[in-house]
Amino acid sequence: MKSDEYIAGVDYSLTSPAVCVAKVVNNDITFENCTFHFLKQTKSQKSFDKIYSYDYPEYTDDIERFSALSSWVLERIRWFNNRVQRVFLEDYAFGATGRVFHIAENMGLLKYKFYKSDIPYQLIAPSSVKKFATGKGNANKEMMIDAFKETAGFDLLGELDCTYNSPASDIADSYFICKFQSENPLK
Repeated sequence: MKSDEYIAGVDYSLTSPAVCVAKVVNNDITFENCTFHFLKQTKSQKSFDKIYSYDYPEYTDDIERFSALSSWVLERIRWFNNRVQRVFLEDYAFGATGRVFHIAENMGLLKYKFYKSDIPYQLIAPSSVKKFATGKGNANKEMMIDAFKETAGFDLLGELDCTYNSPASDIADSYFICKFQSENPLK
């Protein structure tokens, strides 16, 4: 990985996607060189420092929702004037239950928009990111947020005034997707 390269880590979901855009300095990613973007879970969640909150996009049906979410992610990346050279995306959790076809359609549309925009992306297994962050491939949200606080030196829960759920866990995941890639480059 080149110094002064910009990469993005995306924790993508139907309800609470988060994007971390990181400047790689000396082959390392630090909290200080990142900006974060998330969709608000409550009206009280505000932007602060380098963490930006956005209102959830309005939609009337599923395909409009998927399109709005994928466009939101692309705009966070384009905000950096196409300086983001690569995107790393957390792959499907194969143990997921519930609306798995909706999740797949949502992710498929994002991948298609990356393709159409000539934005290269790579998938990273969720268990690899969790193991990298916490030492356990099956780490829960609490462990990921605690690892973020320890690694980044920043208290997401205190700043966002939330529990061990979204958006704190999504922000932490997006950060570790970037950090994982900087320390474990994919071929």
